Amino acid sequence: MSYDLAVWDGERPANDKSAGQVFSDLYNRYIAAQMNEPPTERITAYVEALLERWVDLIEDEEDTSPWSTGPLIDEASGPFIYFPMRWSMAEEASAYAAMLADSMGLVCFDPQQERLRP
Repeated sequence: MSYDLAVWDGERPANDKSAGQVFSDLYNRYIAAQMNEPPTERITAYVEALLERWVDLIEDEEDTSPWSTGPLIDEASGPFIYFPMRWSMAEEASAYAAMLADSMGLVCFDPQQERLRP
């Protein structure tokens, strides 16, 4: 079981409902359609910052990474990343990921709770 977050580069939606709509549109365009568009510079910088805190799953020899897939950058397409975390580390990792996204001017959306973060 994993816990997923979505982060994107764009204007912050006014509320959770409109954020859910933006999330659905981006997910359908970049993930479901398997666009495989190279991630934007801002999303790449975001992933690099996440990996400064926790090692990428493919390099995790000590089982300390919260990521459920690797390499993490492979979850990104264009201005959007939708990534899973191990359930056992989701609280800490999602809080950090949301705070980091906000600090970088990115939008973070929690699809499980259908709400913007932080």
